[in-house]
Amino acid sequence: MENQMDKKLRIWLLLIIIGLITVGILAAVWAVLTFSNINLSPFPFRPLPQPEFNPADLEFYYIARTVVSTINIALLVFLIATYVNIYSKTRSEFTIGLLIFALVFLMKDLASSPFVTGAFGFRPSGLGPFALLPDLFEFVALSVLLYLSVKY
Repeated sequence: MENQMDKKLRIWLLLIIIGLITVGILAAVWAVLTFSNINLSPFPFRPLPQPEFNPADLEFYYIARTVVSTINIALLVFLIATYVNIYSKTRSEFTIGLLIFALVFLMKDLASSPFVTGAFGFRPSGLGPFALLPDLFEFVALSVLLYLSVKY
């Protein structure tokens, strides 16, 4: 019985890996075809010249994104502390997975924070509400995750 379960698990893992590799290859091909005509400068050496301010771009979205992004970072710090506390009590492998998940999201949020990107001379331009939406969705997801983690 256990041998059959291991075989099913291996098949599922193999299918997931093949699917991820396929999606990665398709994304790479799409990116090459889409962005092959764009002249990109190498980041650490010289940032691209910034376009002039777009009057259609509302400053509100960028201020709100900065606030929501910072709140997401704080939520992730609370989640990490909660998962460390849960792990110290239960020694569950699942909690280690959640802890790694939260740490990776924290690194992503720190790297994409408007404070960090602004410190390196980059600023969003022309995104309008699309600058705010991903952080807003992440805020909702992290809030639910923190609520459920603290509740149980």
